Amino acid sequence: MATRALGISVALAIAVAAAVTTFPAVAQASTPAPVTASATPAAAVPAPTPRRDDFNGDGYPDVAFTAPGATVGGAAKAGYVGVVYGSKSGLKTSTKQVFTQDSPGIPDTAEAGDAFGSSMVSADLDRDGYSDLVVGAPKEAIGSFKSAGSLTVIWGGAHGLSGGATLLTGDELYDEIGGKAAVGDFDGDGAPDVITLGMGNTHILSGPFERDGSAAAPVREIPDMDDLRHLDLAAGDFNGDGRDDLAGVVHDGDEFDARRILIRNGGATGLSDKYTVVNRPNGYRLQGGETIAAGHINGDKYADLVVGRTIEGYDSDLDYPLALGGMITYVPGSATGPRGDRAKVFNQDSAGVPGVAEVHDGFGASLSIGDMNGDGYGDIAVGVPYEDLGTTKNAGSVLVLPGTASGPTGKGTVGFNQDTANVPGAAEANDGFGGAAKPVDANRDGRTELVVGAPGENAHAGSLWVFPTTASGVTAKGSFTFGHGTLGTVATAAGLGSSFNR
Repeated sequence: MATRALGISVALAIAVAAAVTTFPAVAQASTPAPVTASATPAAAVPAPTPRRDDFNGDGYPDVAFTAPGATVGGAAKAGYVGVVYGSKSGLKTSTKQVFTQDSPGIPDTAEAGDAFGSSMVSADLDRDGYSDLVVGAPKEAIGSFKSAGSLTVIWGGAHGLSGGATLLTGDELYDEIGGKAAVGDFDGDGAPDVITLGMGNTHILSGPFERDGSAAAPVREIPDMDDLRHLDLAAGDFNGDGRDDLAGVVHDGDEFDARRILIRNGGATGLSDKYTVVNRPNGYRLQGGETIAAGHINGDKYADLVVGRTIEGYDSDLDYPLALGGMITYVPGSATGPRGDRAKVFNQDSAGVPGVAEVHDGFGASLSIGDMNGDGYGDIAVGVPYEDLGTTKNAGSVLVLPGTASGPTGKGTVGFNQDTANVPGAAEANDGFGGAAKPVDANRDGRTELVVGAPGENAHAGSLWVFPTTASGVTAKGSFTFGHGTLGTVATAAGLGSSFNR
């Protein structure tokens, strides 16, 4: 899986399984330096209202990250989440916080195997002007039910995140509430709703929420028929009706690579019980995958989808030769929802995309969308797990495909890894650089910087990188890294940077 020499600063990105973690007992969340609201936040473009990732309400987006395999107070794989705050000068690591289930105000206690931080979404759940962080712990035991799971909110405020409440717990063995989550306004009432998956059901929590975690209505459950197994979720207004819809990639049937994309539309009464399947022009289903992201790529009013398929070597490869090494599928939104008949498929053999498609590269194992050059089109950060750099196995890197009025074309794709000039560190075996990525406009200049996680760094200690942007897009110049030394956490097998808030 050696990559060919590239004429640009190349990178690929990888989604690596969260590692077992060692983390000290954290009695309370570390308090950031005072974060005061700015009367005139620097911004080239207006901020959306309400912000989904401004936890302290100062007008600058923040970023949250996870280590769900972390050991907390001696409890292995209990998990933790952290946050770094945005500012006029970008993300400031001096304003960091770390939360576990042992932190003051956070419900429950840290226990072995909880996997707190397996999923994270953010939105202003109680509509107080501060974004809140919703954290899933799918392995949480509830009474005698192992892995029943839980969903917890940590409340935003003028001084950042603090305190919390339980939104939902599982009531069945292996329910795994909080393993996957999404947030959106599915009924169009202006209040965010939260979606999480359980044993054979989609659970819908309708906002607004009270500070005790109670929702505006009882939890609604939609049974998942046809033996569907959800692999990932994303929310967005795909048909432009002013209400968010839910997209899911699922596994169905007996073949291991049987993947499809399902859409549940939002409406006046919330998310529809019925789903539609995204199809190809011939009427057969469009091949799905294991990862999915929603965002505005082609600049119109409809949210678009990008799906990553990393499985290869199975029967469906006959119809999808681009599956070699993993592939991504761009599906534009429209007045009728996602248009599978207008889909575009890319892998590392596509024109303009650096690298070479090789077996088990895992191109598309992590996906995120943001406007990184300020041109009004969303760019796609793509993970390429297990990509080798020369003889260095599974070092990993991240590729950025620019968006255009016609969606991604491959032209102008650039990438970064730890051997790229000006990127701190060095590529090492099993680093998993790019295991997760998060675009965030932390300095409000109209361009999203790119935060990248490498959960396999230094024997699965994990670390994070921040890449600035210019009018030309993401740049390695001025990039920096931070990790356990900055956070005050124990590094051993922590898996820091496994995922970010969505």
